[in-house]
Amino acid sequence: MARRCELTGKGVLVGNNVSHANNKTKRRYLPNIQSRRLYSESLGETVRLKIALNTLRTIDKHGGLDGYLLRTKDTALPEPLRRMKKRVAERQGGADGAV
Repeated sequence: MARRCELTGKGVLVGNNVSHANNKTKRRYLPNIQSRRLYSESLGETVRLKIALNTLRTIDKHGGLDGYLLRTKDTALPEPLRRMKKRVAERQGGADGAV
């Protein structure tokens, strides 16, 4: 299982444990990856993603999955989420034009 966030790409970092005697041993810093179902309000569907929980806080900050997708560059998103972003943009553009 790849320890990588599907939205941000955050992954494992490596470093050293340093003892009081200044001995250095390798260690891994693992991201807090959780499987979550996120709801798209404009599409009315849920998406299951493996994301870092700090990414979940960022999604909340942007007002949900739709807001996060619309503010993120296409190059930073995997292909399935690029297609979802396009559908969200079309749906919100149509809703804004009708009002």
